[in-house]
Amino acid sequence: MKLYRTRGGNYVEERGAYYYVPEPSWDALVAHADLGGYLARVAATANPVAEFEGAAVEAPIGSQEVWAAGVTYYRSRSARMAESKDAGGGDFYDRVYTAERPELFFKATPSRVAGPGGAVRIRVDAQWSVPEPELTLLVNPRGEIIGYTVGNDMSSRDIEGENPLYLPQAKVYDRSCALGPCVLVTRDPLPRETEIGLEIRRGDEVAFRGATTLAAMKREPVELVAYLFRENRFPAGALLMTGTGIVPPDEFTLAAGDVVSITIGGIGTLRNTVAQGASIAAS
Repeated sequence: MKLYRTRGGNYVEERGAYYYVPEPSWDALVAHADLGGYLARVAATANPVAEFEGAAVEAPIGSQEVWAAGVTYYRSRSARMAESKDAGGGDFYDRVYTAERPELFFKATPSRVAGPGGAVRIRVDAQWSVPEPELTLLVNPRGEIIGYTVGNDMSSRDIEGENPLYLPQAKVYDRSCALGPCVLVTRDPLPRETEIGLEIRRGDEVAFRGATTLAAMKREPVELVAYLFRENRFPAGALLMTGTGIVPPDEFTLAAGDVVSITIGGIGTLRNTVAQGASIAAS
């Protein structure tokens, strides 16, 4: 089942039909004792809506914080080592890739998150910016993974590469994160052959295209969640981005007007336009 948050309320999709979810609170849904069972009952007893307005779909987030894991794919490790070598930080990324403890960092508050069709931003003080397509976990307040969505962890690679201590500035700013279009609600792990695809269009041309699978991911999602919930409470639950295995070549950087599409098998496609300049209002 797929759960959508829209301007007109929450909806569940089951076998191509859409059903209105009577619970209006996204936070209450995330905290539900049996979200999958509840949504199944809604789909079994309600009448499907005649028309589902996809343009009204919003990011699947209420009061949840967004966190992220880094260097969980070998490709990401190699890219981070290369970009930070001159700053003396290249060794850090090799060590965290092989360490028992994963790299976890705060990514976004709800107000900083873009939804499907919204704009993500590149910093005006960055010269090398890329999207990072990531499987993102929806975790309830009890630390249980209850679903999966598509995430874009926008990153300023030159800022992080200048000094690893600049990571918060490279990663955390207005509209540096996008989520959507829905949450695939299931407690079952996704198959390791699940594909993640990235396409960046510039005008009528494809500027970059790449793909990977979850099989390339070094750490298990449950392991990342366990570390996130160590010494941390999340009363509304949390969203956890699990790292990227797709890194554009060093000569590539995003430009205003680019369209970033991230597709994860079984979930859907998250599409956003890139903006640069003054911070923009939520969309």
